[in-house]
Amino acid sequence: MIKIKIQEVITPGCVHCEQARRLLRDDIKKQFPQVEIEFIDMFTEEGMKLVQQYGIIASPGVIINGELFSTGEVDKNKLIEKIKSLN
Repeated sequence: MIKIKIQEVITPGCVHCEQARRLLRDDIKKQFPQVEIEFIDMFTEEGMKLVQQYGIIASPGVIINGELFSTGEVDKNKLIEKIKSLN
């Protein structure tokens, strides 16, 4: 089984960030308990590095195994398909 790591780069107060956080924490983690999830504030040093490295232009930025998956609102079905493709 391939290790799956999801990083969500978030902006405090962002509605889409909070929706994605709930999706990852409540749905994805329950369906795929092996997935490692990390939430990173966009305004921290680490967050700013990721924004520059991946060209994140809208929040949240979702990175899966070192590859930018999406920016802005997260599509639950596409996210689940991506995770399944990595299993």
